[in-house]
Amino acid sequence: MELVIALLSGAVGGNAAGKLFGKIDQGTVINSIAGIMGGGLGGVLLSMVGASGLGGGGFDVAGIIGQIASGGVGGGLVLTLVSMVRGALAK
Repeated sequence: MELVIALLSGAVGGNAAGKLFGKIDQGTVINSIAGIMGGGLGGVLLSMVGASGLGGGGFDVAGIIGQIASGGVGGGLVLTLVSMVRGALAK
């Protein structure tokens, strides 16, 4: 369940970052794909450090908030990287 939350919040984070910072906006599809990748990566990293409450069983509010935050930030970061790579390749 935590991974699904991280993936969805990554997609939202990628699209929000794209709209907030127009220079990195790659369109809804690429923003979403980059966000999903970043959200998954952020969720995995968060669970590796043990900050997501994965071992507790049930729903841990702090764990869910952590997954949403890490997914959103990870989505924005990966979108930024994708934008930089696409910009470099276009030159």
